Amino acid sequence: MVKDLLCILGIPIKYLGHRYLDYAVELAMADESILSAVTIRLYPAIAQQFGTTAAAVNRNMRTAIDHCWERGNRALLDQIAGYPLRYRPSVSEFLSLLVAYLRRGGEVQDPLHGGSAPVDA
Repeated sequence: MVKDLLCILGIPIKYLGHRYLDYAVELAMADESILSAVTIRLYPAIAQQFGTTAAAVNRNMRTAIDHCWERGNRALLDQIAGYPLRYRPSVSEFLSLLVAYLRRGGEVQDPLHGGSAPVDA
């Protein structure tokens, strides 16, 4: 589940960005082309679903990704990317990484807690 993956990455469910990222992955799994029009299509779609603005969606998603980058499970994020990330990914890069990972089967190997668990989209 995407929610589980986001939590394991260190993005608390209390963050609005967590909900927005979860919904964004859902939308991108259904139509990957939305990732090439994040500002024009994705943010407005999420904003409409949650009754907020596209700017607020962008800000909250960036905050959630920042939290993951600064205090989250960077080892898992590197595993999802398939290589060590040197810079914090943008919203569209982060979503692209998650969608590609889930399309590959998305089994979570949690390096901090050991073990693995499949993640369903």
